[in-house]
Amino acid sequence: MLSNRLAPLLDRWGIHYAWVVMAATFLTMVSTAAAMGNLGVLLMPVQKEFGWDTGSISGALALRLLLFGLLAPFAAALMQRYGLRAVVAAALALISLGLGLSTLMTRLWHVWATWGLLVGVGTGLTAMVLGATVANRWFSKSRGLVVGLLTASSATGQLAFLPLAAWVGETFGWRVAIVPVLAACALACCLMLLFARDRPSDLGLPAYGEAAVAPPPPPPAANPFATALAVLGSAARTPAFWILFGSFFVCGLSTNGLIQTHFIPLCFDFGMGNVEAASVLAMIGAFDFVGTVLSGWLSDRYDNRKLLAWYYGLRGISLLFLPMSTFTFYGLSVFAVFYGLDWIATVPPTVKISGGQLCLNHGPLVFGWVFTGHQIGAAVAALGAGLSRDAFATYLPAFYTAGAACLLAAMGVLMIRSSGGRPIVIKPVAA
Repeated sequence: MLSNRLAPLLDRWGIHYAWVVMAATFLTMVSTAAAMGNLGVLLMPVQKEFGWDTGSISGALALRLLLFGLLAPFAAALMQRYGLRAVVAAALALISLGLGLSTLMTRLWHVWATWGLLVGVGTGLTAMVLGATVANRWFSKSRGLVVGLLTASSATGQLAFLPLAAWVGETFGWRVAIVPVLAACALACCLMLLFARDRPSDLGLPAYGEAAVAPPPPPPAANPFATALAVLGSAARTPAFWILFGSFFVCGLSTNGLIQTHFIPLCFDFGMGNVEAASVLAMIGAFDFVGTVLSGWLSDRYDNRKLLAWYYGLRGISLLFLPMSTFTFYGLSVFAVFYGLDWIATVPPTVKISGGQLCLNHGPLVFGWVFTGHQIGAAVAALGAGLSRDAFATYLPAFYTAGAACLLAAMGVLMIRSSGGRPIVIKPVAA
């Protein structure tokens, strides 16, 4: 395999192979996130062609977001059982199938089956637990920074493709706008199969920052779904888990489900074109990359509870400010800077608390369940904002609600105890 030849060569240059795995994972998460994000910019062209109302299409997009979160803990368990590469390859295949079939849809249920079910399951098999798993397995040193980079890749991927998708959609039609994401998913699949390995020990290497090679643990004998549920049962006994779950519900409510899905239609209601609105989202993605990487660096050095409080508080203020931007490009640019720096900077501190304060031996699984809360919130926002638009002819109630919820989350995360006793250790699940 290429990895067996490349690892010793990089080692002679002083480069640990963990960075190659991180790079392949980065591209994978960008591609799968783009598959999630692009559908929001295609909502209006599809609605215009078929005449479906906003709430109906929003329901399919809400299903996609819900599956994206509900499958996260089971995806972590499947990666433990079957390995990273097998799960990632299956995920990318499902995403490609869903996007490809959607170009042939003519009925509303086709949207639910392709954009909702297939894309939701495919992206859910990777989600953010892929980044958490890679960081925990391959990195001992700089783990927070790596989580920040991989988290930024996911959030930025949802937004970076949007201007291209908006332009291609307006010029050549929404079906052609799907092609760049399909190509990115195919490339990511090839790179993961060629260069990624499940653990450093597969190449006889220690994790980055360690001196000794850790032997690979035996594959879990238990059913991965039973393992995921056992972890939930143990984590659910701690108040910190429910505070994190609730705060991440608000995180999804105020990001993926709201801005990613409905920001472009909101701007259109105030007279801004699709391409210009998509450019603002791309700007949010650019500042998100900086903010999330910085958050990863900060999470290695400062109290993660206080970081989360700052992030949720600033995001809430940004959302409450949005209607005052007058929806000019200048006003929205100011919003993009402050909101973008905080788009998903909440992930690195949440991952650190999940894997350190809550559970030592199943940190990615615990984070997977917390991330489920994130996507339930995203699904509520995606559906709720669409219903608000149909019922009141405006999205603004949904944005005000999300801003207020962020301020409540900022106060809630400070209730997590700083030491909280010894982290829980999940016992092995019987086969």
